[in-house]
Amino acid sequence: MMQCAFCKKGFSMKDKVMRHDTCPHCGWDIRCCRQCKFHDYGAYNECQEVMAERVIEKERANFCEYFVLRGSAPAGTSKQEDAKKALEDLFRK
Repeated sequence: MMQCAFCKKGFSMKDKVMRHDTCPHCGWDIRCCRQCKFHDYGAYNECQEVMAERVIEKERANFCEYFVLRGSAPAGTSKQEDAKKALEDLFRK
């Protein structure tokens, strides 16, 4: 389940997020910078994805190729956690 960055209510997405999709509770755009996992107020252009083009209106739908819905990563361990576990297993006696 995802959480809207604007109203903080949960919603679910079964398909890929399209530009016209909106939150079922508040109506704000889902495919916008504020809903993206790369959005970061402290980063350059407020985006952690260095290859992304600058987006002026962070609250409006856009065509960013790097958009990933915040909280939509598949469940499981990350590559970093997997590498750390493999290293620990290597030196385990």
